[in-house]
Amino acid sequence: MTRSSSLAGALGHEAADKRLDILRRIGQAGSISEAARGAGVSYKAAWQAIDTLTNLAGAPLVERTVGGSGGGGAQLTTTGQQLLDAADTLATLRQQALAQVTQRSTSTDGAAPRLAGLGLRTSMRNQLPCQVLALRRAGRAVHVRLGLSDGSTLVSRITRESAELLGLAVGVEVLALAKATAVAITADPNQAAGQPNQLHGTVARLARSTAGDEVVLTVAGGLQIVGFAAPGLPLRVGQAAVAQFDDAAVVLAVGA
Repeated sequence: MTRSSSLAGALGHEAADKRLDILRRIGQAGSISEAARGAGVSYKAAWQAIDTLTNLAGAPLVERTVGGSGGGGAQLTTTGQQLLDAADTLATLRQQALAQVTQRSTSTDGAAPRLAGLGLRTSMRNQLPCQVLALRRAGRAVHVRLGLSDGSTLVSRITRESAELLGLAVGVEVLALAKATAVAITADPNQAAGQPNQLHGTVARLARSTAGDEVVLTVAGGLQIVGFAAPGLPLRVGQAAVAQFDDAAVVLAVGA
């Protein structure tokens, strides 16, 4: 993998990404702890941000320094500074492109398309636009209650560090992602009673299999969700059904 392609992987998010903000603050303050305080995250979350960006970039972005009156600190490597320079360039180009798209859309039908998530490539087939309704801490985890456009709600359980790095707050728009294999489809609402996430809808498509049918469910608001039914469950197109999945199966992404 070339250096340029590695940097592209680390820049697969908008310029306001909290992780890039932390990296920038490290370069300015020369301290990871100061960068964490300035970004409003914990020291542990700051290190998580550095580790993630380093993995994506394929090269060290921060190096520790020792000695001096302050007892040492941190500074950006050449690659770290290159990453920030590239982020600034992409931010300018991105804003110009979004402005053009919005202007063209509103001049034709009065509605700009939802662009969040269009640049996201993932194996998770369920990608649902949501808005954060509430956050509740439970030990090292955070339970995030999400609202869909039709008024339905979901719950995602993530770590506190992840919530900090995503900048989650009430009103923030996110994508709720879930693997199709984590979603169970049932025709009996009572069987879904124990799951924190339940979406009621109608069977739109079926792919039959002796191991269990793959089911596409149309839920309120026209959203589609994909899951699997237990072997032998006699579902049919047009039938009412329920998609159920655990809160730990819901991954959150903040789009552009």
